[in-house]
Amino acid sequence: MKTARNMRIIRRAIVAVAVSAAVPGAARAQTPSVIVDQAVAAWSKVSSLSGTFEQTLTNPLLRAPNVARGEFSQERPTKLAIRFTEPAGDLIVADGTFLWVYLRQTAPNQVIKRPATDRADVPIDLSQFLDSPATKYDIVANGTENVGGRPAHGLSLAPKAGTRSLFSHALVWVDDADGLIRQFEVVESNGNTRRIRLTKLNVNPPLTVADFTFTVPKGAKVITP
Repeated sequence: MKTARNMRIIRRAIVAVAVSAAVPGAARAQTPSVIVDQAVAAWSKVSSLSGTFEQTLTNPLLRAPNVARGEFSQERPTKLAIRFTEPAGDLIVADGTFLWVYLRQTAPNQVIKRPATDRADVPIDLSQFLDSPATKYDIVANGTENVGGRPAHGLSLAPKAGTRSLFSHALVWVDDADGLIRQFEVVESNGNTRRIRLTKLNVNPPLTVADFTFTVPKGAKVITP
């Protein structure tokens, strides 16, 4: 009797191990801490990024959202360039020392100049989600979604009390395969909701000084807030 009972226990253990091996990460992927660890580990291997994006900006006072597209390059820790193709000509560049914001469509004769660490006008900066996220945000799982045909797990981020943040709430989608953020959505302090989908992503591409060089357009006035 005891031998038969022991054999049943052993068989159940073998089945449990086999199921776990057949679906590695299936249960773990539902755990926010595991998803965060995967994303942080992937981000630690990134020194530079480039690609294309689509931005959907929703203003609660307007009927329809505003859609924009463009290209971006990022070199950690402080260099970033965002070049809009729709609307064409809008440009945001952090050259490592200063942040330059030129919105030709709305302020063609004005350039905003800030320290490169000031990200107030920067729509794309994955560092804000991945630099020590567990210490800055309360994080919970937010289901799954296909982002550009790639399975991803969602995380809901809320800034912890006393933490300075550019958003009041964020949703980020972490790629199941490589741990990179492929899409995020933030609710900004002004009530606007900004969703960014990275339509193309190149990891650790070779970038040059020219990628982060900003030239003040002729006739434009530089304003330092």
